[in-house]
Amino acid sequence: MEAMGMGGLLGVAKGSSQAPKLITLSYKGDEQSESAIGFIGKGVTFDSGGISIKPSEGMGEMKDDMAGGAAVIAALKAIAQLKPKINVTAIVPATENLPSGTALKPGDVLKAMNGKTIEVISTDAEGRLILADALSYAVKQNLSPLVDLATLTGACRVALGTGYSGVFGNNQELIDRVLEAAAKTGEKLWQMPMPEGYKEQIKSEIADIKNTGDRYGGAITAALFLAEFVSDTPWVHLDIAGTASSSKESGYIVKGATGVGVRTLVELALSLAK
Repeated sequence: MEAMGMGGLLGVAKGSSQAPKLITLSYKGDEQSESAIGFIGKGVTFDSGGISIKPSEGMGEMKDDMAGGAAVIAALKAIAQLKPKINVTAIVPATENLPSGTALKPGDVLKAMNGKTIEVISTDAEGRLILADALSYAVKQNLSPLVDLATLTGACRVALGTGYSGVFGNNQELIDRVLEAAAKTGEKLWQMPMPEGYKEQIKSEIADIKNTGDRYGGAITAALFLAEFVSDTPWVHLDIAGTASSSKESGYIVKGATGVGVRTLVELALSLAK
């Protein structure tokens, strides 16, 4: 990770005594093809908020902040059992986000793997920092298309509640494929806009980009931040902050961790294989 210049992931990990991991899993169902699709999952195994510490109330739930990573691992397991003729690689940047004497601070500047510099406004906007490197890594591995899953923003939960995951992306055809896969499998997604004008919020005076904008449209500015690290690769981002866990049983959704996104990813892989 150091050799590859993953400043975002390593920056977030600095506060913890646990070393970060970059987990990669590959399923090769089509030996004739060199191409592979990429699933990227946020794997913050505990999120205290770092120096920008969260309120203590409900902080125990922050062990759920690796739900995106868990979903892509589970999807790979299911795909391996179903054996579609397609190649899939999953990437999970995994770390804790803790406050300590070595932790990342607001005002620090990090350099991501693709060379872009990031001014850290809030250390609690850490998911996008580790995904910046994971997405850059996926692009370097020539994975395409890319789908990332992340419990990324409380703002998405405010916008869509706990029933729908937010969908963002740079390629409408791929977004439609993902929405279709979700509809087939009974997962609820809602496409959100990505207006260019909102990029103003994450412009930095001292770096290429800031890691947060103002409080309005936070799910959108987070997606616009991630878009800086996918180049022109077709990409979809699923914000599962509201749907990754449930306080009660509802239909097939269990109480607790829901496994949201797994069905959609598996169906997408099956449809792309066809």
